[in-house]
Amino acid sequence: MPVDNLSTGRRAEPPQQVVKQAIHWLLRLRNNHGNARLSRQCEAWRAEHHEHELAWQRVQSLQAELSHNLRAVPGAQVALNTLENSAQGLGRRQALKLLSGAVLMGSAAWLAKDTSTWQQWSADYATATGERRGFQLSDGTRIELNTASAVDLDYTAQQRLIKLTRGEIIVTCGGNDQGAAFNRVLRVQSRHGLYEPVDARFILRQESDCTRLSVTAGRVAIHTAGISVEALAGQTYLVDHHQVRPAPPMDMDAGAWVDGLIVTRNMRLGDFLSEVGRYRQGFLTCASDVADLRLSGVFRLHDTDKLLAILPQTLPVQLRYRTRWWVTLERVV
Repeated sequence: MPVDNLSTGRRAEPPQQVVKQAIHWLLRLRNNHGNARLSRQCEAWRAEHHEHELAWQRVQSLQAELSHNLRAVPGAQVALNTLENSAQGLGRRQALKLLSGAVLMGSAAWLAKDTSTWQQWSADYATATGERRGFQLSDGTRIELNTASAVDLDYTAQQRLIKLTRGEIIVTCGGNDQGAAFNRVLRVQSRHGLYEPVDARFILRQESDCTRLSVTAGRVAIHTAGISVEALAGQTYLVDHHQVRPAPPMDMDAGAWVDGLIVTRNMRLGDFLSEVGRYRQGFLTCASDVADLRLSGVFRLHDTDKLLAILPQTLPVQLRYRTRWWVTLERVV
């Protein structure tokens, strides 16, 4: 447990998760000014543990310092007003991240950061482009994050909620989950729906217009737009804000990425390159006259340049590197 280090004159920093909770309280109090009940709840949270009070003081201090420093910069008042107005108009989670960026980073530089980098920094669990990682949660649930993915946890005395904010995740849960003893049903949320697994292993891939659910074991209840559907092992569904529908057969193994592989079955080259592009920086494409070429096989993701170098051995294409980060496949002439 962190304690103040009086011998060196340095004070211990509270854990990042506790700081996020303090920012959460700050935001709720700001958006519910004069709510006496909420103020008492915040005071009770601060009194629960010395780390809570320490985080609260840090957040208050850093917020005041940030506001003072930015107001000394010409034109910064506009940015501060925009930050404040945007935070009030966003949902709680989005506003929390917006304000935590300003408070925790302590400067206006966060405004110019790349969105995915910012999400990676602010999420509870995240991966960079090309990275895949697994995590064991405190309740026994196992999560695997694919490239450029992020999740937030909302575990309280009443619920266990995993929020997929970006990318793709594999969740494995079972009857040994510690949370079950407290009647806290595990739920996973994407932008398009809510999922309740029972002794299940499943994959969620969040796209801009829908989320793909693939169940490999157990069963998962899907809830969206007043609709509830139970997905069983071997089934795949597409979920959006309006409907839940069975997904067409995939031309690749949905979960092979956890083993560092792309396994394809008669897949279009254009679609294959879009998939490979998720695991590398830069621009990857092909000429329109080769986009419909088909390929099947097992491809390793650990080095995407080597993966691409294999393609001319099986297809009538050649690689054109305009830069290391700009690659085009063209037909051999």
